[in-house]
Amino acid sequence: MVMTQSTLRMAVAPDLDGSATEVARAAGADVVPLEQAEALAWTVSDRDGFPDPLPPGVRWVQLPSAGVETWLADGVIDRDRTWSSAAGAYALPVAEHALLLLLAGVRRLPACVTATTWAKQALMPELGTLQDASVGIVGAGGIARALIPMLSALGARSLAVNRSGREVPGAAMTVPAEDADTVWRAADHVVIAAPATPDTRHLVGRHQLELMGGNGWLVNVARGPLIDTEALLAALDEGLLDGAALDVTDPEPLPDGHPLWTHPRAIVTPHIANPQVTLRSGFHQRLADNIERQLAGIPLLGLVDLDNGY
Repeated sequence: MVMTQSTLRMAVAPDLDGSATEVARAAGADVVPLEQAEALAWTVSDRDGFPDPLPPGVRWVQLPSAGVETWLADGVIDRDRTWSSAAGAYALPVAEHALLLLLAGVRRLPACVTATTWAKQALMPELGTLQDASVGIVGAGGIARALIPMLSALGARSLAVNRSGREVPGAAMTVPAEDADTVWRAADHVVIAAPATPDTRHLVGRHQLELMGGNGWLVNVARGPLIDTEALLAALDEGLLDGAALDVTDPEPLPDGHPLWTHPRAIVTPHIANPQVTLRSGFHQRLADNIERQLAGIPLLGLVDLDNGY
């Protein structure tokens, strides 16, 4: 039986401009002070000021971030109430950035941007295309589902890796995580879009980079620690892959003077795959969707699974 509820008392904090409060009210919530609330919408990724402890009446917390590894590591997320993240809410802009990075690498955009002479003859033999290419996507969740149609439009086929091996719509192949080597061998390029958990730390190391066979681009739009940075630098130096395009790094922020900044086979963007404009709108949409689901008795989107770590 679906258990609906007629009201939802929700606190919204911090809400500097009142926009999240407007979204919550429009979705059907009664916005109240935290002490009177049964739910909390926390609107910023910064945990400074997060209420600790939460009032016992708060049974559900909506977080603004897609990844919750730092919230888990700091012990903020507990088993006393329901927690939901924004996982999947920002999939489209992040997928867009992943495609940007992949195309920038394949088409040698950095070399073109930094060139001071007409280098056509030198660049032409190095230029590639995504037409007829195979692109592995490790962590085939929301970002993958947004990226696959983009790749298909350019004539590329997608090879997906997820935990279960359950078929991903639009992918030419889907394999479970334990068979990921199949994709690393078959793919011309690989995009990392997996969640950060203790089990996925250094998911990409020397072994996976060797499987790339001396060519292809590695793109990371997930979390920096999924890649062993030292192993990546060594592989780039040895030419085990054409290059790496990273929106996230380990360490992060990437320190001044780090070799990745100036490596000829590396592209680094400073964790900007989800720009402010889409960060705001994506969170507001997730907040509205989950309020409506809570009132209708439908499972929330982005439910945090403490056992799996995301």
